[in-house]
Amino acid sequence: MATSVTIGDPGDPRVADYVGMTDGELQRAGHVFVCEGRLVLERAIANGAILRSALVAPSRAAGVASMLAGIDIPLYVADQPVLDAVAGFPLHRGIVAVADRPPLRHPDEVLHGARTVAVLEGVNNHENLGVLFRNAAALGVDAVLLDPTCADPLYRRTVRVSLGHVLAVPFTRLGDWPGDLDLARRAGLTVAALTPGGDHTIADLDDMERVCFVLGAEGPGLSDAALSAADVRVRIPLAGEIDSLNVATAAAIAFHRRFAG
Repeated sequence: MATSVTIGDPGDPRVADYVGMTDGELQRAGHVFVCEGRLVLERAIANGAILRSALVAPSRAAGVASMLAGIDIPLYVADQPVLDAVAGFPLHRGIVAVADRPPLRHPDEVLHGARTVAVLEGVNNHENLGVLFRNAAALGVDAVLLDPTCADPLYRRTVRVSLGHVLAVPFTRLGDWPGDLDLARRAGLTVAALTPGGDHTIADLDDMERVCFVLGAEGPGLSDAALSAADVRVRIPLAGEIDSLNVATAAAIAFHRRFAG
C-alpha cells in the first residue's frame, strides 16, 4: 500500500520530480511523465503504468490511497499553497502522479495484426493530439504512429486532454519520414492520405480490410512527400465552401467510419 508522507516545504527533495512541472521541464527530463487528475491516474493504473509517486491535496489523500491499494509508492500530501509552489502553476485537481516513461516500441510491433492505424505528420498542438488519442481509443484504432516532428504524446497537457487514453493506445515514433510508411504497407495496410484534395472519399475504403490513415497538422495539412508516399488520397465530403476540418475532428470521422462499418 502507498505510504503517506506529509510535505510542508516546496523545496523538499522528495518531490523533486514535480518541481516546475511544465511541459518544457518534462521534455528536458525525458524519463518521466505526469498523470494529472483522478481519471488520468485511474487509467494509468489500469494500463500498467509504473508509478513513482503521487502528490495530492489533503482532501484527496484517502481516495487516492484507496486507488493505490497494492502499489508500494510514496503518497505525498501537501496543502494547496505547497502543491502550487511545487508544480509551478495552480494544481486545481489536487491530484498528480509521476510515472516512468515506457520505452518506444518498434513500429513492426504496434503494426502487427492492426486493422486501423493512424499516422500523424507534424501534429504539434498538445490539445489536438490529446483529443486525437481519445478518439482513437473510443473508436477502435489499433495504433498511432508519429512522424519525427509531432508533439510528445506523454506531455502532461496531452495526457490530461486525452483523459489518460493515450496510455491505452499503442504508439511509437517513426524515424525515417515518409519512408517508414512502407512499414505499414509491408504489414498489409493500405496507406490512405486524408486530404481535402483527395480523389476518393472515405466511403471508398469500406471494403478494405486494413487501413492506415495519414493525417497532417492543422493548417498546412500533409506535405507533398507524405501525399506522394500514400497509396490513395481520400477526403471527407463537406457542405458549402468549407474545405477542411480540425485534425482531431477529421480523424474521428474517419475512425468512426471504420469502427461502425
